[in-house]
Amino acid sequence: MTRPARWRPALLVAVLAAVLVVLCLLSLGLGALQIPPGEVLKALAGRPTGPRVEDVIWSVRVPRTALGLAAGAALGLSGCVMQALTRNPLADPGILGVSAGAAFAIVLAAGVAGIGSLLGYIWFAFAGAMAASIVVYLLGRMGRSGSTPVKLALAGVAVTAVLSSLTSAVVLTDPAALDRFRFWSAGSLANQDASTVLRILPFLGLGALLAVASAPALNSLALGDDVAASLGRKLGLVRLQGVVAVTLLTGAAVAVIGPVVFIGLVVPHVARALAQSAGLGPDHRWLLPLSAALAAGLLLGADILGRVIARPVEVQAGIIVAFIGGPFFIALVRRRRLAEV
Repeated sequence: MTRPARWRPALLVAVLAAVLVVLCLLSLGLGALQIPPGEVLKALAGRPTGPRVEDVIWSVRVPRTALGLAAGAALGLSGCVMQALTRNPLADPGILGVSAGAAFAIVLAAGVAGIGSLLGYIWFAFAGAMAASIVVYLLGRMGRSGSTPVKLALAGVAVTAVLSSLTSAVVLTDPAALDRFRFWSAGSLANQDASTVLRILPFLGLGALLAVASAPALNSLALGDDVAASLGRKLGLVRLQGVVAVTLLTGAAVAVIGPVVFIGLVVPHVARALAQSAGLGPDHRWLLPLSAALAAGLLLGADILGRVIARPVEVQAGIIVAFIGGPFFIALVRRRRLAEV
């Protein structure tokens, strides 16, 4: 067997890091106020800049860029964990009912509790995502066989269907809830300040830690339940850790930016293709950080593109991701067989 060249993983990491740096500079410089890269670097270094530049950079662009990186990485990580847990290449974080739970909680907050501020309904969205995931996990582990990938997926589909119906019932009878739901469901990084980003960082950090720590167990699960159990893995605890990680990552991200589709579904496949080309194989110790970096770049790139293609208005990042992700996923399926999870 030919050993992979050692420079390939290093080259892959260097290219991804360079792309993310370029995207961050573009995100800080592009928008309603165009700021040259030199002025951006001056503002970041604390040196004197032009009027409004420092305020725009630190009050608007830095929180927006940080949110794009953090939320994108969270969605990429949760998608990779979800596909490994269910051994389903078409699984995404929404299969656990996270997005449906957050959406239902938001329409309840706006329509029943009368909460109209973003900081008010963020916590309802997070609580709804957590509650839906707990219900899915409890339903999925019912029966003598305990939790299995198929039972978790079926429970997630059932809970999502019920919550989607309840959400439609509320928004059709309450115009205020409908307006709030329409704004949130488009998926956007705009109008978020540093305090919002700081509020969700502990949840994202804990979720990322749980996801990365589960990488060796996910490698064992890829070999099948029987083999994983024979290797000493406690399947119930592994799946519970994965569900908690997905809930924290997706719930916190979706609560703020809305249900951005395709990132958790498409990015893990791209990460597997890159890992295979670099000779790393299907090792989740590499797939998880690769998925996080690729997803952060995709969401940030979509947000940048949305600012410049329809000036003076902005197109939400969720719409751009859907336009990019749909055809890309179809092309991926047509060109190559989906990688085994």
